[in-house]
Order: sequence, then structure tokens, then C-alpha cells
Amino acid sequence: QVRPAGPAMGSLGRCLARSLFRGQPALSLPPGPRCYGSAPPELQEKTLVLVKPDAVQRRLVGDVIQRFEHRGFKLVAMKLLQADQGLLDKHYQQLRQKPFYPALLTYMTSGPVVAMVWEGYNVVKATRTMVGDTNSAAAAAGTIRGDFSMHVSRNVVHASDSVETAQREIGFWFQRDELVAWESGDRDFTYGP
Repeated sequence: QVRPAGPAMGSLGRCLARSLFRGQPALSLPPGPRCYGSAPPELQEKTLVLVKPDAVQRRLVGDVIQRFEHRGFKLVAMKLLQADQGLLDKHYQQLRQKPFYPALLTYMTSGPVVAMVWEGYNVVKATRTMVGDTNSAAAAAGTIRGDFSMHVSRNVVHASDSVETAQREIGFWFQRDELVAWESGDRDFTYGP
């Protein structure tokens, strides 16, 4: 017995259920949001990714972007900038008392950084998996750090570690009007109708 999606199921689940049950006339699904048009909140989770100066110098920006595009995430903001100490002090506030902080500042101000905001279902957790362990020696092959980083002090990218952290970090690097809301034409092929 296949049961239709109930009221407790989120809109993404209802949309997925609608696609699974399509063509089965005996089943009636509860009314719910349209599966087309604006993305449901589950698909709008955002995370911050920084391509660090070492990766910019090594011309790895395109490789990093390609990983996220191939995964199906949507780029909603991106800029190339020279980060200053004030911005980095806010971003790395929990590390400011660590003995390695001056070296981290020197590294992060040594060249331009590419800041990006990616959007999609479970994007924070998925991005952390894609990026790999902070220590490149422990990062699995196939992850960004596992494939491109040789040393923990030059680990190619930063990725927010929680939804709350992502919201805070995005606010440090981007103004609200710099995030572009746009409809991705491949969403139904990525998540289903």
C-alpha cells in the first residue's frame, strides 16, 4: 500500500511525491504548493564559499565553481575582492586569539579572494562534504581539498559549517541586494517535478 504525502511532509516531499504518484488515478494527494515557480524554502538554503588566495593564484576558481554547478547548486552571488583585516577579523572572530591568527591574516590578505554564495537543498552539509577535511593530508580524494590542496595552511577554500554560520558569514561578505534571486531552468531535472 503506497500512502500519499501527508500534511506533515514538507513542500519538497509533496512535490517529489506528486512526481512519484503521477499517473496513478486511485491516489489522491492533499492540496499543497505548486511544484513549479518559486523554489520552496528547502531549496533556498544558502552557504558561503571562499576561494582563497592560493587557489586564485593557481587558477583553480573555475574548477571550484564547476564542482558546485555539477552538483546542481545554484550560484546566487559572486565577487573577486581583496579582503582587508577588518572583514577578516569579523569572519574569523572565533580564531582571533589563536597563535596562528597573524599567519592566517597574512595568507588571506596575500591576494584576491573569490567570495560566492551557493543555494540549494542541504547545501551547507553537502558543501562541507565536497570541500573535505581542513587538513589536506586527511582530505579524501574527490574532495576539493583532497584533489587540490597540499598543506593545511593552503587549503584552497572556506565553507560555512552551519546554516546559522552561513547566514552570518554571507552578511559579512555581501550586501543583501548583491544576492540575485533567479529561477534555475534545471531545477526539475535536479530535484524532480
